[in-house]
Amino acid sequence: MHSPLPRSLALGLAALAAACSGGAPQPPPPMTVAVAVPLTREVIDWDDYVGRFEAIQDVNIVPRVSGQVTRIGFREGVEVGQGAMLFEIDPRPYRAALAQAEAEAARAEATRANAAAELARARQLLDQQAISREEYDQKLAAARAGDAGLAAARAQVQARRLDMEFTTVRAPIGGRVSDKRVAIGDYVVAGQTQLTRIVSTNPIWFTFDGAESFYLKYVRQDKNGERRSSRYAPNPVEIQLADESGYRWRGRMVFVDNAIDPRSGTIRAHAEVANPDGFLVPGMFGRARLLGSGTYKAMLVPDEAVVTDQTRRLVYVVGRDGKAAPRLVETGPMVEGLRVIKTGLAPTDQVVLDGLARLQPGAPVKPKLTVIKPRAADDAPIATPITTPPPAEATTR
Repeated sequence: MHSPLPRSLALGLAALAAACSGGAPQPPPPMTVAVAVPLTREVIDWDDYVGRFEAIQDVNIVPRVSGQVTRIGFREGVEVGQGAMLFEIDPRPYRAALAQAEAEAARAEATRANAAAELARARQLLDQQAISREEYDQKLAAARAGDAGLAAARAQVQARRLDMEFTTVRAPIGGRVSDKRVAIGDYVVAGQTQLTRIVSTNPIWFTFDGAESFYLKYVRQDKNGERRSSRYAPNPVEIQLADESGYRWRGRMVFVDNAIDPRSGTIRAHAEVANPDGFLVPGMFGRARLLGSGTYKAMLVPDEAVVTDQTRRLVYVVGRDGKAAPRLVETGPMVEGLRVIKTGLAPTDQVVLDGLARLQPGAPVKPKLTVIKPRAADDAPIATPITTPPPAEATTR
């Protein structure tokens, strides 16, 4: 007599028999996915550029007269006002030349006065027919020569007086002065010897090069009324320095060049930045963002909710039938830690946020409604700040 089969084996045989008899397998339950409606925001795009600060005025100081340096009147590397005394060139030769010119002018004035008096007498004698017309013409010519001689002598006085003024070299602009390139006792040559250099610091320019593609975008936006061209409008610029984590410096566009460089395919531009304390110096590196669009309405979703299909961007939305359907979208930059969706979504669409690797188009899902929240401050992505190296040595006091 055979022993009865174990209960578990009997149940397995029964299920196998049912399957062989033509019964269909049960479908898997719908996958549970988190869904949320996108955030709606008014968005402005910013375009990133890398550039350097540049002085609006940059002047090499050279003497206008030759001579020996007798005095230096500034401290190197500090701010100087316009008209401040920088150098003195030995004025004694030019003072003597001025005195000589003034004496020549006095002589010319005496000669002119004598010629004028003789001409007056000759005019009376001519009226009385006591002298010939030829003699009168000679007196007239002498008087005119006296006038010309006096004018030339006075011009020489003015020239020598200017030379005397130029012996004191003054700052043509206000700004920060460099080091002195000559010492007391050096002989300098007019128009050749560099004495020092002055750069203006407030305001200051931030200069950068923009790609041709950006220039074309701005021109088309201006034509369509979306954004004024920086050639005509003071579009805002925000700048961060190499060791900063935010855009604390504010400026406005003041210049766009008139041609694209054929070698680099870029166009030069600069913004004007206020620098009242002189913190920014010419040559300093910066990263800027320039207003890149007008204001437009956009949807925001987490970046991981966007699926890349070759060159296309897709998100999955849950329809009224409870099935996931792909939706082609146009993406934009990151805002508040979320990805901008410019087109392709409606404010009421339920966007699938997770499980995208296992999700199939048209698959039924069990939506779990959640809320999309901002993940970061309302700021553009920032560059990694540089850090200064640690000190090489230290001492005690």
